[in-house]
Amino acid sequence: MQPLDRFSGHAAQYAQFRITYPPALYEFLLSITPGREAAWDCGTGNGQVASDLAEYFARVEATDISEQQLAQAAPKPNINYRVSRAEQTPFAADSFDLITVAQALHWFDADAFHREARRVARPGATIAEWGYGLVQVNADIDALVQHFYTDIVGPYWDENRRHIDDRFARIPFPFVDMQLHDFEERQSWDAERFLRYLQTWSSVQRYRTEVGEEPLRQIEQPLRELWGKDKREVRFPIFLRAGKIHK
Repeated sequence: MQPLDRFSGHAAQYAQFRITYPPALYEFLLSITPGREAAWDCGTGNGQVASDLAEYFARVEATDISEQQLAQAAPKPNINYRVSRAEQTPFAADSFDLITVAQALHWFDADAFHREARRVARPGATIAEWGYGLVQVNADIDALVQHFYTDIVGPYWDENRRHIDDRFARIPFPFVDMQLHDFEERQSWDAERFLRYLQTWSSVQRYRTEVGEEPLRQIEQPLRELWGKDKREVRFPIFLRAGKIHK
């Protein structure tokens, strides 16, 4: 199956306006991962997670199918970025203490990826997969964003998106000691920053390509009026599942 790439065309914007993840998430991962030699961040995009993991692991391998996304990643001496599919990698067997996938699993052939993860993991390695749902601000703004998400760009989401909406419930997790955890990333944004984030949605990109118009024009003015001139707290609900790879 040919991998689907919805992000190369706006890689620079993605790197600038997508979120990072809270310290509590990494603290949890480290608490269940005793080894610190090597981690693999699969579907790394522009390296948000890989960069954080590099603070704790001697070596981080970070892969993505998008060369354009990887070109936006911040270099660090212990991170090796490379173009690779999730389902077939150049890594040796028994290589990693931790395998992570952030907001990317729904783009993979999950069964094939899980087989590859089992191959390259060390016995007892941790695997963690997470994503985040629809951003939250307040009741009025949330209703407008929900309308945009469902009614305006809804038809332009790939079918894969349903896995984010149902928190990976339909993607099997063939590993042991599974734990489910919720986290939250909070940031302070003005209206412009919020609109720039919405522009990174894959459905917005498809709408532009297929319709030839900017879909955000349909909500930009009411959103700015609701937002005001000040910054507001935005909240991203993060769902995570993690387990152990025994061989």
